[in-house]
Amino acid sequence: MPALEALIERKLQQLSVPLAVRLPSGRRLGPAEARVTITFKDMSAPALLASARLGRLGDEIVRGRARIEGSMRDLMRIVAALVPLDGEMIQPKPWRRLMYHAQSLLRHSRDRDARQIRAHYDVSDDFYALWLDPRRVYSCAYFAQPDMTLAQAQEAKLDLICRKLDLQPGERFVDIGAGWGGLLLHAARHYGVDATGITLSQNQFDHVSRMIADQGLGDRVRIRLCDYRDLMPDRPFDKLASVGMFEHVGRSKMATYCDTLRRLLRPGGLALNHGIAASGVDDAMVGGGLGGFIDKYIFPGGELIHVSQAIRSLSQAGLEMVDTENLRPHYARTLWAWSDALEAQLPKAEQVLARSMPPDRAAEVLQAYRLYLAGCALAFEQGWVALYQILLIHPDRALATPDLPGAQSVYPFRRDHIYR
Repeated sequence: MPALEALIERKLQQLSVPLAVRLPSGRRLGPAEARVTITFKDMSAPALLASARLGRLGDEIVRGRARIEGSMRDLMRIVAALVPLDGEMIQPKPWRRLMYHAQSLLRHSRDRDARQIRAHYDVSDDFYALWLDPRRVYSCAYFAQPDMTLAQAQEAKLDLICRKLDLQPGERFVDIGAGWGGLLLHAARHYGVDATGITLSQNQFDHVSRMIADQGLGDRVRIRLCDYRDLMPDRPFDKLASVGMFEHVGRSKMATYCDTLRRLLRPGGLALNHGIAASGVDDAMVGGGLGGFIDKYIFPGGELIHVSQAIRSLSQAGLEMVDTENLRPHYARTLWAWSDALEAQLPKAEQVLARSMPPDRAAEVLQAYRLYLAGCALAFEQGWVALYQILLIHPDRALATPDLPGAQSVYPFRRDHIYR
């Protein structure tokens, strides 16, 4: 034990951000001015801190064997100091890549995808409502102006997507992974489209169904409870958006996903894929076990690829990339807004969760989400992950475009329609 305590002391002294540790004996290690203290209930957990196994340390916090005193923002400054060198991107060996691909195949059947989506999105609608904006838009906001509130930035994001797609009244629009319906309803109300959304979450399906009825949009807006692979419209859509869906697909199903987008989109039409991408080009993983923590507690089955791999897969499916935008710092700010909102009402959040699960489970879920939101905010701030909007066309060589011969789509190959 003295040797472990000495190791912890050295680790704390090396940190650029002051951190204190309280051991099971009651002894306190670290500087007096530390704004964050981690209290451990047994001596197995401090060794995880000393070796920077942060995913495992997150396990201890979720399970109540370690307790955090201090703000999540200060805690994440410490995490950044513990995981240096751009997140310590680890390049997996070739045999590990084969293993990951095999695991991906097993994890992404229709049945497993449905269970994995519901494990996250059906935790509790009331819980999500505590820290999301009023529309419950659960994806990266767009802070078009520095002083925007989260709600304003989410509306700006919805409008940015609609403008990038150049939505026109009467067009048939599909939202793959419609969430709680923010984009679906915004596109219908403000752009006059005939809109179809799909989700695998029962809670989201029920919520959007109510919203469609309440807003009197049943004649031109519909939500379906189905897998993206099973959506078989009577004819292709004019415009397509997929927001926050890409991350759930899995490497092994990326070709299927991209082929499906092409099948659902008419020749000459526009599609926008909005999704998180890894920073490492070759399936690199962030060190410290942080990705494993997210997979275990938050997004089972979630897998990230680099934007170059995403564009390659989309291109192989016959879609042409015409515009790509990185919104990474916007997502960092979005996640901090969510984290701050949750931190401001922790007792209420635990009570809300306890309505739909045992109290012990509610406490674990709350701790996992606290670490997830703040940890992801840090990851986007540090550049360990990124967020891309990729605008695509389904080329139609027979389409007459006198203004720009060879455009092969309704895309004007100018950006003024987006930012006017």
